[in-house]
Amino acid sequence: KDYSALIPTVYPSQQLTGNPKVPAEAEQPKVPFSRMLQDSIRETSTDITFSKHAVQRVDDRKIEVSPQLMQRMASAVDKAQRKGVTEALILSGSTAFIVNVPNRTVVTTMDGSEMKENVFTNIDGAVIL
Repeated sequence: KDYSALIPTVYPSQQLTGNPKVPAEAEQPKVPFSRMLQDSIRETSTDITFSKHAVQRVDDRKIEVSPQLMQRMASAVDKAQRKGVTEALILSGSTAFIVNVPNRTVVTTMDGSEMKENVFTNIDGAVIL
């Protein structure tokens, strides 16, 4: 299973100093800068993380988490945050995600069959994708 959409981007904690030796062939990018920039923006725009519990639930329930879904969830979390929501229910089709908005962390997931006749507690907002 591909978990790449669930793994957060890692940033360096400090800036490197000095001028490292770079081979001449590495100086010329093979991909245009605009493409690299677009890819970078797309990769860093989804700063949603999944708790260990949520990752286990995604795997157990065979829930597909695509990069597109991650981007939509990031947008939903942004909207919830602007409204002051701290614990959000995000519905995407027949899948529910409970998200801690300040930490931008999915704490659990469930599929449609589990949602039937279920009561969601400890949430203060919902976003439907």
